[in-house]
Amino acid sequence: MRGLRSRTAALAVAGLVGLTACTGSPPSPSPSPEVEPAVSAPTAAAVEPDLALAESTPVEDSVYPDVGHPDVDALHYDLDLAWAPADRTLFGSATVTFRAARDTRTFRLDLGPALDVSEVTLDGEDAAYAHRGKDLVVRSPLTEGDRHELVVTYGGSPRPVPAPTTRRDFSTVGFTVTDRGEVWTMQEPYGAYSWYPVNDQPSDKALYDISVTVPAPWSGVANGRLVSTSTSSEDGGDVTTTRWQLDEPASSYLITLAIGDYTHRSNRTASGMPVDYWIPRGLPGAYDDLKVAAKTVDWVEQRLGPYPFSSLGLVLTDSQSAMETQTMVTLGNNDYVRSAPVILHEVVHQWYGDQVSPADWSDVWLNEGMTMLMQALYEADRGGFDVARIVDAWRAEDQRLRDEYGPPGDYDPRQFGGSNIYWSPAVMWDELRRELGDEKFFEIARSWLAAHDNTSVTRQQAFDHWEAESGLELTRFFDAWITGSTTPPEGLLGG
Repeated sequence: MRGLRSRTAALAVAGLVGLTACTGSPPSPSPSPEVEPAVSAPTAAAVEPDLALAESTPVEDSVYPDVGHPDVDALHYDLDLAWAPADRTLFGSATVTFRAARDTRTFRLDLGPALDVSEVTLDGEDAAYAHRGKDLVVRSPLTEGDRHELVVTYGGSPRPVPAPTTRRDFSTVGFTVTDRGEVWTMQEPYGAYSWYPVNDQPSDKALYDISVTVPAPWSGVANGRLVSTSTSSEDGGDVTTTRWQLDEPASSYLITLAIGDYTHRSNRTASGMPVDYWIPRGLPGAYDDLKVAAKTVDWVEQRLGPYPFSSLGLVLTDSQSAMETQTMVTLGNNDYVRSAPVILHEVVHQWYGDQVSPADWSDVWLNEGMTMLMQALYEADRGGFDVARIVDAWRAEDQRLRDEYGPPGDYDPRQFGGSNIYWSPAVMWDELRRELGDEKFFEIARSWLAAHDNTSVTRQQAFDHWEAESGLELTRFFDAWITGSTTPPEGLLGG
């Protein structure tokens, strides 16, 4: 969408006025070598998207059925965005390549009501549409299996979406603007639709190319590999355009966008993979906290196998939380979020949650339970104590959590992200780990990832895999932990 960028560059540049720089485990891995800070961020050539990787079977979500739709299997989003900080205005063109998942007379994407649609084309022809609330309905029939290209041109002042949670570290999700006009996005369980048209449900993974144009010296950060950075003078001001490519499919809640005055640092894992850090210019000391990410990758790789993607970055934002956005972890700027255990937690999610994602939000525990156990093992390993010290404390809280939030796999939809989806399944996985031993447990954990690479899965698939690979009858054990109303008794595995 080259035309859009040239038409809106002047508005983007308008934001330049008044801006200034802002703000029993395996042995420990060997230290990760570091490199000097980069003067400019490295780039990598774009590749032709392999659309077959992104074919999936979208479903209507059982917890949040009003978001996402099973008619569309999105394969690739090409987003061309321009942000004007002074006006708090986003201009966008989204080219969505998709497969019709079933026959239908009309189809729908999610798009925030604060964004005005100016044009919609389907396969190069003008398409009739209606945009009411968050639903963008295109009045064109689809035949199951056919591929199409939808182009949506839009603009406006995006607003975040109320989050279905009582957590204290976030109350909204999606496109968030700071007082200075910087941008960050976190969108679990949904909220990507606050800034681009999307099938906003985790079963529909897609590939992404994202271009972001902003007033220089600011830059836009998104998922995947940085393909190019260019600065040009248009209409009396300088703008910077960054292009990013995510070459393995991601659920929409794992997509991120951050805009601000960022500097770039990098180091490497023990295997030599670069890890990139995008840090607000006024916070150079933050790198000392974040650089542990490379060593956490080393630690995780010893247990879950090689890092599953072609790039890894961390971007520091004005949020108070952290999010495992795929290949580009989004971190808030406070001491807790910048701590090694939280960074490790979000890095583990690149395997559990990103490489393999839940098909339905009732199974978010598949992400968080294993990741929470890995965090506990990491903390015990670093602290030199038995992980049982942490797990026993979580077990002691389990009944209270079930009473307050519901079981991990059948929680109150108004209480998304409660501690029940973290601690309770972590205790479950630890009991299974102790029954099987570390070697067998992590062998199965790795085989699960390999068997379901780049897909979205159900709990039944997980149950079947662990039963088949362990040789144990686990139905009663899993059901008690995931959907039971009371804390399962100790020794259930051996009963």
